[in-house]
Amino acid sequence: MAYRKIALGSLVVNPANDRHGELENETAAIAQLFATQETHMRSLAKDLVSKGEVFEPPLVFPSGDKFIVADGNRRTTCLKLLGAPRRAPTVELQQFFADQRKKWPGKFPDKVECRIEADRDRVDDILFRRHTGVQGGIGQSTWTDRMKNNFVVRTGKSAGLNVADEIEKWLKAAKLLPARKIPRSNLSRLLSSEPLRHRVGIAVRKGKLVFIRDQAEVLAALQRVASDLATRVITLDDVWDTESKLKYLDLLDAEGVLPSVTSSPPGKGKPQPAPFPPIPSSPSSAAPQPKAWPHLIPDVDYGLAWPAHLQRHRAIWEELQYKLELSEEPNAISVLLRVLLELAIDNYVKRAQVAAVQENDKLSRKAAKVADHLHLVGKIDKKYLGVINKLQQGEAIISIDTLNRYVHSPNFSVSPEHLKMLWETLADFLVLCLES
Repeated sequence: MAYRKIALGSLVVNPANDRHGELENETAAIAQLFATQETHMRSLAKDLVSKGEVFEPPLVFPSGDKFIVADGNRRTTCLKLLGAPRRAPTVELQQFFADQRKKWPGKFPDKVECRIEADRDRVDDILFRRHTGVQGGIGQSTWTDRMKNNFVVRTGKSAGLNVADEIEKWLKAAKLLPARKIPRSNLSRLLSSEPLRHRVGIAVRKGKLVFIRDQAEVLAALQRVASDLATRVITLDDVWDTESKLKYLDLLDAEGVLPSVTSSPPGKGKPQPAPFPPIPSSPSSAAPQPKAWPHLIPDVDYGLAWPAHLQRHRAIWEELQYKLELSEEPNAISVLLRVLLELAIDNYVKRAQVAAVQENDKLSRKAAKVADHLHLVGKIDKKYLGVINKLQQGEAIISIDTLNRYVHSPNFSVSPEHLKMLWETLADFLVLCLES
């Protein structure tokens, strides 16, 4: 641990701040803090100006020639915008910070005293104690449940099952442990969420780690992962965020290391389902809809890992799954579903490089071309291809034309039941577009 004054320009507001989840860059992180906490951010800025100092040094860790803020992002953001008001995300906020800057007593600081921790695992241990509030008071918490979940998904740290410990026991029993010690914190971080664990053929069921693919194939994949970590082929930088974790797992998949999705574990019963069926034969096969759920998207895990480039997609998804009620806000839901569909399709076109899609294609045509591509690469079967192609039929209630009318027609009535039917039809298609 060391304290040092660091130039404000060398501090980076954390794009992976657990308050909002992974974003693409500092600019997006600053915008998100104001999108969700503008009143609090304004109050904090006023307080900093009135006192003329920062009482609690931000906790930072080095990254190249910069320092990423692990704790104290709100304070750092306010200081950065007081120093450069034009970086604020709106004109009103730019004016606000310009006015506040004039009130700063004395010379405005160009450096901030920070607590520097080079060990990122130690950084997460500090955050764990400050904010998660586990074990009856290890630390006080100002995070919401969703923020705590973002932390657990990013780091793999929780008070429950230790996935890395269980994997090490499996490998030891099978005599597959690498010669060098496995950095278990990095292994926990890599396999920190169910979608990532599913990729290597394991899952947490009722508090226990279980095989969901052929055991021999899974152990071989875990041996490779353990070896890469133990020999430092893969380091903390390679498993720091969702994007990098997926990149590494995709590399293993391309090499044929990961277990086949068609393989099954031995013993009684069927294997647990993958995070998403590779070839859905009919709409909404991913999961049953719970009874009396008031929102459009059922309260089930669709197996999406949500890398940083899907930040807005995730925000819309969560509004449709947890916030907006069908009985109260059907118009808002219909518009957001239409937006989510277009963003998801555009994501698939970009990631899968679907050359057939043209810039001036209508949404229904884009959907059909993406469905053709999904069928071509074996991700949907012919039956579901037909279902998506039928969405082009303008006269049908369950069609993209219906979504367009919800947005543009002044006389078209929004039906919660029709919205549910649209979701049941589009769910599999949307997930495939988002997980690419």
